[in-house]
Amino acid sequence: MTTLTVTDRGEVTFGQDVLKHLGIKPGDRVRLDLLPDGRAELKADQPSRSWRQLHGLLKGKGNGARYSIEEIDEAIAEAGAAAGMAGLERP
Repeated sequence: MTTLTVTDRGEVTFGQDVLKHLGIKPGDRVRLDLLPDGRAELKADQPSRSWRQLHGLLKGKGNGARYSIEEIDEAIAEAGAAAGMAGLERP
């Protein structure tokens, strides 16, 4: 258990071990949920993202080629087979 001290301004500082445990890095936000029994739950705030926000994320990153799901599946299967065979080859 970790004990924190509250400053005159109502602030607390979390140690690196606590931040690492929570997965919180500098610049991240934290979420504090107040529970009905007087407890609170602190966790890293995971921003909700919509598909609309992600739209265009990869725009301009490809070569313009379009592939069917079958072609994508085939490419994945070939890459997996090649990777599997590479693991069997002797130096």
